[in-house]
Amino acid sequence: MAALQSLALSSPISHCQQQHQQRSHSGLVSSPRVVYQSANSSLNGQAMQIPRQRWVPLRGSSRTSRAITMMVKPVIQFIQGTDEQTIPDVRLTKSRDGSNGVAIFSFDQPSVFDSSTELGDITGFYMIDEEGVLNTVDVSAKFVNGKPSRVEAKYTMRTPRDWDRFMRFMERYSDANGLQFIKK
Repeated sequence: MAALQSLALSSPISHCQQQHQQRSHSGLVSSPRVVYQSANSSLNGQAMQIPRQRWVPLRGSSRTSRAITMMVKPVIQFIQGTDEQTIPDVRLTKSRDGSNGVAIFSFDQPSVFDSSTELGDITGFYMIDEEGVLNTVDVSAKFVNGKPSRVEAKYTMRTPRDWDRFMRFMERYSDANGLQFIKK
């Protein structure tokens, strides 16, 4: 029977019927079901019903939709796919009118130096959280006696919206890594 049904679905569709909505006992509404039938097929298999999924609020819930957000641990990366384990010292500056700002991240003995030989070169500075990725290529390394000892990355925010997005990342990152803000 399954073979006949799949053959009937693979043939050209020339006719479509819709059935009315039906309310289930749980309060969910099933949307109209579409029944596809083939007029050009010599097979007279069983008609298939393919329900379309639709979300409707259950009784007693509000009309506002509630998005489900997957929580992603906020991380910093210098090489995409490799999380930096060293916690940075972060300095923030903001213009007087609040329209732009700069964040300077300083990493003493970052773990990227340990993994850069096997994973490749530093490609930028990436701040990743549940909203997406903030990145910059303004990254510099400090060397002492020919060995890398410090990395600094500068992230520039050009609009108040950029500043707000950066601050949301920093709040998540500081919560996940036990950082605190000290105003000087």
